[in-house]
Amino acid sequence: MAIRHAQAEWKGTLREGSGVMKFGKFEGPYTFASRFESGEGTNPEELLGAAHAGCFSMFLSSLLTNAGFKPTRIHTTATVHLEAGPTITMIELKTEAQVPNVDNAKLQELAQEAKKECPVSKALASVDIKLHVTLVA
Repeated sequence: MAIRHAQAEWKGTLREGSGVMKFGKFEGPYTFASRFESGEGTNPEELLGAAHAGCFSMFLSSLLTNAGFKPTRIHTTATVHLEAGPTITMIELKTEAQVPNVDNAKLQELAQEAKKECPVSKALASVDIKLHVTLVA
């Protein structure tokens, strides 16, 4: 399996400093304001949410395919809750799945399995993960 790399550099104090996170072709600035307020830039929680949404969507696609279904589209939004501490207390995954010939019960079953077994979910085992999946035409 692949080994992936990412990097971050921070310069300065917590409140006045700034940094850059890099991986693959992505490079994004981050600051205290972009992480804890509403400032410009990205933050580790957004990137974690993107990783979780991507991992979950791919894992669900794999499970559906292995069960004999051919997914057309799986769109997942991850909302990461950062509370005092700071601590990530919850991640809400909201997914719309367009999968011909699957019934909602089977989709929900496989989505729960994907939530439990995708590698990012496993890495975040200490975080409460909520899942809402909708079958769309």
